Amino acid sequence: MTDVTAGRDDRPRPGPQGDISPEQVREHLRRRAIFLRELAEARELRRRVTPHRSRRARIHAALRRRTFRIN
Repeated sequence: MTDVTAGRDDRPRPGPQGDISPEQVREHLRRRAIFLRELAEARELRRRVTPHRSRRARIHAALRRRTFRIN
């Protein structure tokens, strides 16, 4: 039989009890903010570079809204 824990990282992980230091929290939030900023930049760039896609998406969204409208 094989050991299912072989090759796993057995270091303790921070849990919900607050085992993580304030420096680690700040670093995590900083990296997350950078990631979200870059994601927003990428979305904006994609929207500007491929306007036909964004136009098509607007048209499809409008059609979806009209489809479920009750008269």
